[in-house]
Amino acid sequence: MKKTLFVVLSLLLVATIVLTGCAKEAKLGSEENPIKWVFVPSGEMEDVSAGADAVADLLFKETGLVVETFVATDYTAAIEALCSGQAQMGSLATFAAITAADRGCAFPELVATRYGSPTYTGQIVAGVDSGITSVADLAGTTFCATDETSTSGWIIPSIMMRAAGINPDTDLDVIFAGSHDAAVVGVYSGDCDAGASYVDARAGVEDEYPDIMDKVIQVEISMEIPNDGVQFIKDFPAEEKQAIIDALLAIMETEEGQAAMDAAYEWDGLEVRDNSFYDAFRQLLDAAGVTAEDL
Repeated sequence: MKKTLFVVLSLLLVATIVLTGCAKEAKLGSEENPIKWVFVPSGEMEDVSAGADAVADLLFKETGLVVETFVATDYTAAIEALCSGQAQMGSLATFAAITAADRGCAFPELVATRYGSPTYTGQIVAGVDSGITSVADLAGTTFCATDETSTSGWIIPSIMMRAAGINPDTDLDVIFAGSHDAAVVGVYSGDCDAGASYVDARAGVEDEYPDIMDKVIQVEISMEIPNDGVQFIKDFPAEEKQAIIDALLAIMETEEGQAAMDAAYEWDGLEVRDNSFYDAFRQLLDAAGVTAEDL
């Protein structure tokens, strides 16, 4: 009898411990267990952080969900935060978003718009008298890029070159001009045979160089480059995720919401887009024999 009573009491104790443990596991989005939203340092850290915090406050008003934002030290750290469980939401740049999805850590649900578009394009330009009429003509030339980390000013052009059989590391002399304006002016002035920028950086310096459209010609326009957006980890609760998506779409229709995200990332809107939105971009990477994680 005593043994039976001991077994019963032991089982009750175990059940109590289990129930107590479950009770302590607070719901995601509560004060005790806030949703962590990681941002990449795409601009001034203070601006990104302030804009992100403002959006989190607006989300709480809309949904009652507690969201804490933080800015990662770099793009890799943001990916690792999502893959390790330190964050449940992310706003990653294009290459980082693709890498996180390909690793199965987080997946896109929303894509940002700038000037009303979820994409933008880059251009390769050349001096009108350079004889360059295609990407294949770039071998042996001097090339004005913007910055090593610029998507349209170097990364995409370098991929386009590789797809055309040119090794940008060995087949041309690259000058990093520091900005899109400087890259096109470098071509205009003859410092470089060709260069790269977003479409159309030439217009930004046309007042100073009125004939730049004639002297610096477009050689090739890149494919549409997808913007950044919002990603969620694989096991994010479906109901809360939909509530956040709906709230963010509503928030971005308000002046307050647009101001907050403009401060953080210069977003003017959001569109519902899933992981397949980046497939065409993945195909470009595959054609060049590289992966987003390599970059």
